[in-house]
Amino acid sequence: MVAPITHFDPAPTKLTGVTDLVRVDLTGPAQTMLSTLYCKALDAGFSQPILGDTFARQAVDRIDFDWSSLKIADLWTPLVTVRTAQYDIWAAQFLAAHPHATVIHLGCGLDSRVFRLNPGPEVQWYDVDYPDVIELRKKVYPSRENYHLVATSATDPSWLDEIPADRPTLLLAEGISMYLTPQDGAELLQHVVDRFPSGELQIDFYNWVTVRTQKIQRLQRQSGSTLYWAVNSPEDVLKNVNGIRLLDATTFFDAPTFQRTSAVFRAAARAIRPIRPLRGMLQYHRYAFGPLKLN
Repeated sequence: MVAPITHFDPAPTKLTGVTDLVRVDLTGPAQTMLSTLYCKALDAGFSQPILGDTFARQAVDRIDFDWSSLKIADLWTPLVTVRTAQYDIWAAQFLAAHPHATVIHLGCGLDSRVFRLNPGPEVQWYDVDYPDVIELRKKVYPSRENYHLVATSATDPSWLDEIPADRPTLLLAEGISMYLTPQDGAELLQHVVDRFPSGELQIDFYNWVTVRTQKIQRLQRQSGSTLYWAVNSPEDVLKNVNGIRLLDATTFFDAPTFQRTSAVFRAAARAIRPIRPLRGMLQYHRYAFGPLKLN
């Protein structure tokens, strides 16, 4: 059962403070954020959305881009929104338990999570991505109290040392692990665990099937990016990152948020679930680190 979120103020329904139309010119992994943003915007227009991200719709309206060039059909939006909705649930649970926390949203792209969750005034939130992505965020989204933007590459962990290590910390990395090498990915997670006193790692992975079939995936071909890190189960992470323990792990087809998808997706799930490599193509993991709390 999802823990009730009672300490957050209701999230505003509109973004204010940014009015000019914004042009974009992105390549490589950063370009994929346009596709994920558009999927969320489409979902927000459905009568029964999975995520219901109205901020994504507003962001799309502010960006001068030929969205039709992405060739994204409504049918495929759950591939993005199921994942994002699941991490919203887990992140909200973490914040409910730790109202004085730090959140590091790595590879934030144009995701509006800080606005959707609208964390309390004692939360320090860091959105982290490539410099050109951060510049675009500044034009698309307004600032807010205790909200920080960090322009850096994820493979240079020195930026973590600039974030105060004085409170429970959530590293939320959605849609980034697969673009890292296994060594860079494991070192990044280890750096977080070693630096901060306690917290969680909430991160998604592709398995070997998804990585090996990247050449036939249209999104990968469009962006020109390459997938590297394949994770087939939580054990692959646990054996390479010291000091973490598994809290939860699920797949696209098994996530609670998957039940919000259409009958077409649910029918596909019934056929795919018995085939383990296909069932685990898209994985969502949640780990804890630091001292165990004793009741």
